[in-house]
Amino acid sequence: MVDRSVTPAAAVMPLTEKLSRPSWGRKAWQHFVRNPIALLGLLIVLAFVFIGLAAPLLAPYDPNAFSLRNSLKVPSPEHWLGTDFLGRDILSRLMYGTRISMFIGVAATFLGILIGVPLGAISGYYGGLIDMVIQRLVDMMFALPGILLALLLASMLGAGLANVVVAIGIGSIPLFIRLMRATVLSVRTQDYVLASYAMGARSFQILRWHVIPNSLGPVIVQATLNVAITIPAAAGLGFLGLGVSTNIPEWGVMLAEGRQYLFSAPHIAAAPSVAIILVAIGFNFLGEGLRELIDPLSGKSMM
Repeated sequence: MVDRSVTPAAAVMPLTEKLSRPSWGRKAWQHFVRNPIALLGLLIVLAFVFIGLAAPLLAPYDPNAFSLRNSLKVPSPEHWLGTDFLGRDILSRLMYGTRISMFIGVAATFLGILIGVPLGAISGYYGGLIDMVIQRLVDMMFALPGILLALLLASMLGAGLANVVVAIGIGSIPLFIRLMRATVLSVRTQDYVLASYAMGARSFQILRWHVIPNSLGPVIVQATLNVAITIPAAAGLGFLGLGVSTNIPEWGVMLAEGRQYLFSAPHIAAAPSVAIILVAIGFNFLGEGLRELIDPLSGKSMM
């Protein structure tokens, strides 16, 4: 028998209501933009990404074009941020340096994730002897502060863009191992993981398709915060002469070149210093906003 008491309009109502309901992504975005700190961080990061990508179009001068006649010029309409001791335009060098510094920060963090996440997942999921060996290696790496480890590796590998990425990226590996291990320890006891195991799924399949994907939330947050650490660390290596080549416009190199003129031409060191501070603040604000979305302990999680 057909229930004629249900009208066609009433039958369509649940479907219409379901279609009009906002998706998780839209709700997460609405929650994110209500956080002014997170939104400010996102805007800062996007601004630096745009400047780095569009540097050849935005830069008013060639970053390596020098003119000794225009050396140590103060900011003016012709050179908005002034010139350095070789007469090179600081604004142009700052824009081109943005892509170098941002690349180092993102690539070093990606290297830490690429190695740290699988090792942390294996350590937390399998436990036993594997866990003990991996954690003792992590303890050895944590014995040295990250910047000292980066200095040691950079001095051994030598200057160069790839060497800086490797030196800083290796220093961030133990952090991601510990974070991933702690998350996996809680995820592996969830009902859907136990159900997959009971249905005969192999350990590697469970780890790949269930444990790791559901453990990446904290890793994404930490990756954002880690970029805010690696960019100043890369600038520090460049300042000490262990970073990229000195003929490449990079923020740390610009700082090293401007330290001799702190009193006579402070604008040379001021521009990269402000850029480093701003990009670190931007990634920190963005990371805190993502933490509120993902971390269930924050009380504002959307997960």
